[in-house]
Amino acid sequence: MFTYSPTGTCSRQILFDVDSENKIHNVRFIGGCSGNLQGIARLVEGKDINEIEALLQGVRCKGNTSCPDQLSKAIAAYKAQKSGN
Repeated sequence: MFTYSPTGTCSRQILFDVDSENKIHNVRFIGGCSGNLQGIARLVEGKDINEIEALLQGVRCKGNTSCPDQLSKAIAAYKAQKSGN
C-alpha cells in the first residue's frame, strides 16, 4: 500500500494500492470530508492511474489545492517512486 501525506488540505494521509495493470484500488483518505472522500474513492476504484492523475490534477478548493488534486500528486509520487526517481 502506497502512503502519501498531502499538503494544504484537511486530509492528513492518502493510501492506495496499484495492481500490475496500473489500476488503483483501496483508496483511503485519513481526515478530511468523509462523505466526499468516500465518493472520490469509489469513483476512482479500478481506474487507470494515468487517467485519474490527469482528471484530478488542478482541482482547487481552499489554499490553491484540494483532496482530488492531492490524490493526483500522490499518484505522481507513486509513479516517481516506482520508476526510481
